[in-house]
Amino acid sequence: MQLSEELNLYIVHLDELRKTYMKYNSREVSMENTDKIYVAGHTGMVGSSIVRHLQKSGYHNLLLRTHSELDLTDQQATKIFFEQERPDYVFIAAAKVGGIQANSTFPADFLYVNLMINANIIHAAHEVGVKKLLALGSSCIYPKFAEQPIHEEALLDGKPEPTNEGYAIAKISALELVKFFHLQYNDPFISCMPTNIYGENDNFDLQGSHVIPAMIRKFHTAKVEGADSVTLWGTGSPLREFLYVDDLADACVFLMENYDEEGHINIGSDEEVSMKELAEEIASVVGFNGELIYDAEKPDGAPRRLVDSTRVHELGWQHKVELREGLERSYQYFLNNCIDK
Repeated sequence: MQLSEELNLYIVHLDELRKTYMKYNSREVSMENTDKIYVAGHTGMVGSSIVRHLQKSGYHNLLLRTHSELDLTDQQATKIFFEQERPDYVFIAAAKVGGIQANSTFPADFLYVNLMINANIIHAAHEVGVKKLLALGSSCIYPKFAEQPIHEEALLDGKPEPTNEGYAIAKISALELVKFFHLQYNDPFISCMPTNIYGENDNFDLQGSHVIPAMIRKFHTAKVEGADSVTLWGTGSPLREFLYVDDLADACVFLMENYDEEGHINIGSDEEVSMKELAEEIASVVGFNGELIYDAEKPDGAPRRLVDSTRVHELGWQHKVELREGLERSYQYFLNNCIDK
């Protein structure tokens, strides 16, 4: 046998021994109602949903701080907060987010802010010895030309989409930092990679919103103004996957109690819909009966974007909110909270 082959076998054997050690020496934890839980970014769409889910499940010892109360890009302020409060569990849902235009215009801001938020929280959590931490990524940080459906191993297997490169690099760094703290210190830090999220507390501003809230506002405005048609970008043929935000919150809490691996894990519905089908469904929910016109001169984006959620499904988690119900709930939220914005 060649020396290189022997060396490779030795390395594989060492890795297996390390994984066995990690398995039997990991800190087994289970969230109790009295545990102190910090949700970073609790005013955002994902963070607020996690808070609602925790409260409904009987967890009321929640640590919540607005940006004005705690600037997570400030390392010293974050360190002091963790030393004083000593949370048992941490959900990192805080992030600087935006649409294509914002990401393209301010890449340095997206990289710096997201990098600092995650680095400061993760390091402070390590220093005070939290029982468990969960960081959230985003499927948009996978390589632009990743094989579909996208497996967890695809991360770092190519360059991200250039229009959100700053954001992607920051989020990739956060997920890798979680993995390395888990690897080096046996910290119970985990991370997940959700697919496209929508729902309550979404951003319905056309200048920075994603596709579902943008369509909801466009179709509602067209209905109110009595327009005969709405023009949409692209051909309507690309396939996308969507997950209602309350399902993501449910998955995050589920992972806190059922997942302890070094690498991130995908969270999705495994259900695809074309942009044309999505538009027709949203028009139906909103009650817009006019014509849908597709501007094929505008870009379609990737023809398909689907994450492989086999691992989380094998653990026992499944989404509950189907697309139609999620769209109806999103439109009702829009009517109740954003109609004059």
